[in-house]
Amino acid sequence: MHELGFDHGHMSPEDQQAIADTIWAADNVELVTVGVDIGSSTSHLMFAKVHLQRLTTALSSRFVVVNREVLWRSPILLTPYLPDNTIDVGYLQKFIEAGYKEAGLKRSDIDSGAVILTGEALKRKNAEAITHLFAEESGKFVTASAGHHMESAMAAHGSGAIALSRKDHKNVLNIDIGGGTTKLGMCHGGRLVSTAAIEVGGRLIAFDDESRLVRIEGPAFVHAKQAGVELEMGKKLSEDDKRKIARAMVAALIPAVMQQDLEGVTRDLMVTEALPKRPVPDFVTFSGGVSEFIYGRETRDHNDLGRYLAEAIAEALADNRIPYKAMDPGQGIRATVIGASQFSVQVSGNTIHISDEGVLPLRNVPVLRPNVSLESDIDTVRITEEIQKALVRFDYEDGEHVVALAFQWHGDPLHARLKALADGICGGLPETIKGGQALILMLDGDIGKTIGNILTRECGVRADIISVDGVALKEFDYVDIGEMIRPTNVVPLVIKSLLFSTPGGAAAA
Repeated sequence: MHELGFDHGHMSPEDQQAIADTIWAADNVELVTVGVDIGSSTSHLMFAKVHLQRLTTALSSRFVVVNREVLWRSPILLTPYLPDNTIDVGYLQKFIEAGYKEAGLKRSDIDSGAVILTGEALKRKNAEAITHLFAEESGKFVTASAGHHMESAMAAHGSGAIALSRKDHKNVLNIDIGGGTTKLGMCHGGRLVSTAAIEVGGRLIAFDDESRLVRIEGPAFVHAKQAGVELEMGKKLSEDDKRKIARAMVAALIPAVMQQDLEGVTRDLMVTEALPKRPVPDFVTFSGGVSEFIYGRETRDHNDLGRYLAEAIAEALADNRIPYKAMDPGQGIRATVIGASQFSVQVSGNTIHISDEGVLPLRNVPVLRPNVSLESDIDTVRITEEIQKALVRFDYEDGEHVVALAFQWHGDPLHARLKALADGICGGLPETIKGGQALILMLDGDIGKTIGNILTRECGVRADIISVDGVALKEFDYVDIGEMIRPTNVVPLVIKSLLFSTPGGAAAA
């Protein structure tokens, strides 16, 4: 007893540890996550453990990934098809279930996940069947349908090219050579600045063990014609013919890599617009299945043109038709997501703008972050242009998809500055503001309610508006926006971020 008449008390080591654990848990989150990548040619999955930590800023709700550990990687599966050319989802399910078993994990052990669909997996019948495989985890999983531009962006992040460009502050061109297309991603200073894609790939044709053709995709006929080779199902291809077709593919690819004015076959095979002429790469990196042959990590023949295409690329590097130094960022065919981080925050309903609470809740809304600075004078035209570029970057159509625009606000909330931002948003999303979809803004700054009012009262936006402040998001984030909780007037947010194996990808939220 002390003189004041109360027991001061002393905590036991167990009590001290319990308090320390409570403090640690408030600022740290550990997740087990799964990344599933299903494409036209190959599919694979991996499990990872992720450690997120709250930023040290006082009362911050932002978490960043401070450590990621890959727990298990599956073998690469050649995506299975049924006789009607749809993906064999039953076989795919067995492959995924075997992966859980091999990794020693149950579905209940998984805290979050990401399912990436590309190529043939995007087709409605395939996508619906694949999504059904993960119906039980729908609240914890992000399913991303990646068109050509988004696939290019993911490859640039997943390969490590973006991290390399940040580290060395160089221009890095990532060349992702897959089964059906080659995706190009130009990176500078840790940012993806442009993307493109062309129909050059290692599995545009496939053959059996006797070299008889068993698969011919449309673009393969174009390449074969350039090579002077005739393709016919069941016909046997000689080694010389395989090399001729692979060299024709590389001849079509080089003008796109070299950012030239495209013409002829190259122009016809492009499935996006060409890369801009600037910036020019300081060096190139390769990812995708063919890169495993380029870097010498794979030597086995998979009854396709992958090995021959890699040889033709090596020839183009050696004779300076591709005159850039090639770097190996190390990810190769696994240049994709390893899973998703996830955490929850609550934002005050008193500082945000929600025009109609009836539109809530919203799930898995993709975040786009236009490359604009809001530090000084606000350029309305630039904001409009960068919003439109962000839509293209992720293969979204204005008015057809719900997206959230993320901005980082700096400076005073003067009316003229806020109105300029609002006008730029309206210019960038003309179909959305007519009511095509809800207009969703995620703002790192205390302007949520004000900008929402300006959009409604001064810009005449007819769409439902959800304008949330106090959150810092970026591309490859997805957000769930819950219903307003009464009587506390808070709106719960769940923020999910796609994670890549290379630090410097979309890791922070």
